[in-house]
Amino acid sequence: MLVDYHTHTPLCRHAEGEPEAFIEAAISAKLAEYGISDHAPALPEPFDDWRMLKSELPDYHLWIEKARAHADHRIIVKSGLECDWIQGCEAWIEELSASHPWDYLIGSVHYLKDWDFDNPKWLGRWAETDLEATWARYWKEYVTMVNSGLFDIMGHPDLIKKFGFHPQGDLRRFYEPVIQAMVDQGVAFELNTAGWFKKCAEQYPAHPFLEMAAEAQIPVLISSDAHRPNEVARKFPEALQLVNEVGIQNTCRFTKRKQTLLPFNEISPF
Repeated sequence: MLVDYHTHTPLCRHAEGEPEAFIEAAISAKLAEYGISDHAPALPEPFDDWRMLKSELPDYHLWIEKARAHADHRIIVKSGLECDWIQGCEAWIEELSASHPWDYLIGSVHYLKDWDFDNPKWLGRWAETDLEATWARYWKEYVTMVNSGLFDIMGHPDLIKKFGFHPQGDLRRFYEPVIQAMVDQGVAFELNTAGWFKKCAEQYPAHPFLEMAAEAQIPVLISSDAHRPNEVARKFPEALQLVNEVGIQNTCRFTKRKQTLLPFNEISPF
C-alpha cells in the first residue's frame, strides 16, 4: 500500500479541513500511512502569510495528535514538516529538527531571495524575468539544499515550472546536478501530483527528470500536497503508472528520520 507524506493543515492559512476528515480520506484511499507535513515556521517572523508561526507549533502537534486519535490504529500517522530552503536557514532548520521526534522533513525551494515565485500574487513578475537565469538560480539553490543534508525528502523538484514558464532547449541540463546530489546524499524525492492541477499541467518533476532518477536508482514517494481532504492521494493511480513506465524501482517510508526502502513491486497499491 502507498503512503501520502505531503499534506497540510489549516495552520498554513491556505488549507482547510479537520484532522478527522483528512484521516477518513486517507483510509478511503487505502493508504498504508498518512503523513502530515505543513509549512514550517520561517524566521524572522512574520515571514509571509502562508505558514504557521513558531508560537503555533504546539497547535500543530495537537492537530497531529487529534489525527492519530481519530485514526485509532486504522492507519499509521506520521509527523513531518515541509521546510523552506532560504539562504542562511541552516541553524533554524537544525533547531526545528531537534525540537520534536519528527518522522521526516521535506525540503522545498519556494523562494529566490525575496520572491516566492510560485505565489499567484506575484505572477506578473514572470513577464519581466530572464527564464534561463531564473531557472539557473532555482536549480543552484535546489542542489545546495540537497547537499545540506538537512532533509529526508526533496519536495516538488521542478516547482519553478508551476505557471508554465521555462527556458528553451533540453531541460536535463538543470536536472543533472540535482540527480547527482541526491545520489550522493542518499535522499528520496517526491512525485508530486499537485502539478497536474496547476498551469504547468504535469506532475512535479517532469518526465525526463523521472527517467534520470530511475537510471540513478533514487527512491521516490508519490505525494499529493493535499490542502483539503478531497485532495489526499489525488491521482495516485496515474502517478503509479508513470513510475512503472519510467522504471523507478523503489519507494520508501520514514520513521524517526530513518529511511526504509520498499520495492514498488512488493506493495499492493490500492
